[in-house]
Amino acid sequence: MTLTDQLTGVRTTPRREVLISGAGIAGPALAFWLNRRGYAVTVVEKAGTLRSGGYPVDVRGTALEVVRRMGILPRLRDAHIDLRRLTFLGGDGGEVASVHPYTVTGGVAGRDLEVRRGDLTDALRTAVSDDVEFLFNDSVDTLDQSGHGVDVTFSGGGRRTFDMVFGADGTHSRTREMLFGPEERFHRYLGHCFAVFTMRNTFGLSHETVMWNTPGRAAALYAVGDDDEVHAFLDFARPEPPYDAFRNPEAQRDLVAAAFADAGWEVPGMLAAMRDADDLFFDGVSQIRVPRWSSGRVALVGDAAYAPSFLTGQGTSLALVGAYMLAASLAGRDHTAGFAAYEQDTREFVTVNQGLVGEGGATLFPATAEALAQRDERLRGLRTVPAAQGRPAHSALTLPEFMPMT
Repeated sequence: MTLTDQLTGVRTTPRREVLISGAGIAGPALAFWLNRRGYAVTVVEKAGTLRSGGYPVDVRGTALEVVRRMGILPRLRDAHIDLRRLTFLGGDGGEVASVHPYTVTGGVAGRDLEVRRGDLTDALRTAVSDDVEFLFNDSVDTLDQSGHGVDVTFSGGGRRTFDMVFGADGTHSRTREMLFGPEERFHRYLGHCFAVFTMRNTFGLSHETVMWNTPGRAAALYAVGDDDEVHAFLDFARPEPPYDAFRNPEAQRDLVAAAFADAGWEVPGMLAAMRDADDLFFDGVSQIRVPRWSSGRVALVGDAAYAPSFLTGQGTSLALVGAYMLAASLAGRDHTAGFAAYEQDTREFVTVNQGLVGEGGATLFPATAEALAQRDERLRGLRTVPAAQGRPAHSALTLPEFMPMT
């Protein structure tokens, strides 16, 4: 018996210990809900700290109820980015149409949120900082489920045993690879690559996005406020994913520069800024589709299990909802029954939101001259005010009640 047991005469049950790999969005959100259920939670993150700044992310539909139940909705409301205009340009730089962003994304003014990624991760970290152990500059090296738990070896040399392990380590998940094999089995490449970085705002942009298109190419400048920086975005069609460039920043820069070598508008200046950017993020536009989200005592959540791609605008919302559903599904169940309930109750929501990829791709990145002309015609006919209702997929799941441990 513990000292507390001896003093009170009541035997307490040891807290079950769980490990979450990844401190992005899904990881801390899951940590919050598992802690509420009485688990002792450790989060391991290979980076030295939580990622600050970053491209803005959306919180919509069912995910709004998740952050409300977490108690961080007021903070996120205060951090909301009031993006007021999305302007599309043709290849010659002339304006095609200027609309409210929500007419394209399906967001709802006054309800849905767009916040800097760093503001969301800061809110999540604050919500769990006093209750959850974080291990930075480390990662999971091996998992062994041969016993009555999961024996974990860390890259830094440590060894610990956990009751369950959760992979919240993103699209290129190491946890998923250890469970089910190489990423190529689950990676659905959507025919585009993109680069995002920050550069000086010398364009006079404020609370708006300007996007230039030619067939198979797009360049955008995204000013989230009145800052002296903008987010620069370059997207280009490519039949096959450039696997050899994914871990080589210089190869990424060369690939983007070659794709936009003859581009007009502000693209030459964007390419020059990209060469010097210290925050370049490059990847393929893709989805992750895994037949099973768990194996034994290990489960996946967020992009590691069901990345929808940025074309849907739902990656963050799926991560938040998935984390809630996973923790809620474990309430009163062992890991086998809990993981089964998680998949049964969440997969349809994931599927319908991954299906939004066609809408986003057709609007933002037409691949042919014909598709671009059709897109431009549709844009000219859009209302300039946002719709009163969002897309049904955003709210296609009703959250079960979550009962914390008392």
